[in-house]
Amino acid sequence: MEEKLSFILNGKKTEVLIDTSQTLLWVLRNHFGLTGTKYGCGNGFCGACTVLIDNEPVRSCQLAVGDVAGKNVITIEGLEKRGRLHPVQKAFIENEALQCGFCTPGMILTAVGLLARNPSPTRQQIIDGMEDNLCRCGSHNRIIDAIEDASKEIKGGK
Repeated sequence: MEEKLSFILNGKKTEVLIDTSQTLLWVLRNHFGLTGTKYGCGNGFCGACTVLIDNEPVRSCQLAVGDVAGKNVITIEGLEKRGRLHPVQKAFIENEALQCGFCTPGMILTAVGLLARNPSPTRQQIIDGMEDNLCRCGSHNRIIDAIEDASKEIKGGK
């Protein structure tokens, strides 16, 4: 059954008439055309579908779109501001922290959430914080390096 749903999507107030039991992942991809959010495992294990909800990383494949009513949802498409990449996006590019790129949006959004909670994480805290996001290409060391660099830039040290 369709219901009117209001939330903020990538900084814009959004109202949509939709079946609120659909997963957020498929609504983002199919209704809004935001295909940066990827379908990976469909079980919330790989992290490819990660988005930020009220600045917390959430697996969109496991969440009904109705659960974002009144909340702030950010996808990879909403991270850059006024044509400038977010420091984590920039650091991923500079550190070549991707190969195929499939996991990259979820990795970046998880890292943004991590750095919002802890702007000065140790290398081990980064490893622990990113543990539930999988990169099948094996770019984990470059991903960790990128998050360390982004942390420095966010703090104004780069």
